[in-house]
Amino acid sequence: MNETVNIVTLKWGTMYGPEYVNRLYHGVKRHLKRPFRFICFTEDTTDVEEGIECLDFPDFPVNPLFVWSAWRKFSLLRDDVPFDGLSMFLDLDVLITGSLDKFFEFGPPEDFPIIHNWVEPRKTLFRKAPDIGNSSCFRFMAKQHSYAYERFIAEDEAMVAAYPTEQAGLTDTVREFKTYWPDEWVRSFKRHCQRSFPINRLLPAKFCPEASIIAFHGKPNPDQAIAGFKGTKPHHYVKPTEWVKTQWIDL
Repeated sequence: MNETVNIVTLKWGTMYGPEYVNRLYHGVKRHLKRPFRFICFTEDTTDVEEGIECLDFPDFPVNPLFVWSAWRKFSLLRDDVPFDGLSMFLDLDVLITGSLDKFFEFGPPEDFPIIHNWVEPRKTLFRKAPDIGNSSCFRFMAKQHSYAYERFIAEDEAMVAAYPTEQAGLTDTVREFKTYWPDEWVRSFKRHCQRSFPINRLLPAKFCPEASIIAFHGKPNPDQAIAGFKGTKPHHYVKPTEWVKTQWIDL
């Protein structure tokens, strides 16, 4: 029988309510066959469903400006986190649409698979996409990448100044173990589902049947895609998208 794996997420503040945690949990239950722990580090357990393990945040002794930011993902790599074994971090706003088991079977367990970050197509006309991960979804062996946490604790202000985002800093720090998921496993709602102008005015966003995870980085969030989203530019417009509701709410 497969060993139990961990799905880990973070929730703080009011940007994402408990429904985001609950819907992510149901998406994992629907699409992961092997036994798993679903762990949510949070300071507010209100309305979080049974079956979700709510734990206090790991210690993160850095500049207070960075404590409640995406840089907190480094704290999951401490060598004393309260979970063991193969683990996958998921941002709260990802949408699970297909099997997750392959994410735990991909490559050696000591690898650190992560999304190859998406960029606008025009930026790759004359060069390759930058060698930077997107931290919406990454896998790691618990307690085996504490060097990354220790580096950030020691160099927090320097790293924030040196890297444009936490995911750029994370990618560089784990580079010896870093691999990229196959492109088709994780798709970007913004890059792969939203239609180009003016087709986006006529048709809802496309579904990507080859993907297991749809990442909602930036706007819109899943609830905005369901309701329809205008944005500030013509190509940001998204018609109400029923398949997001089917995959995110109607489980």
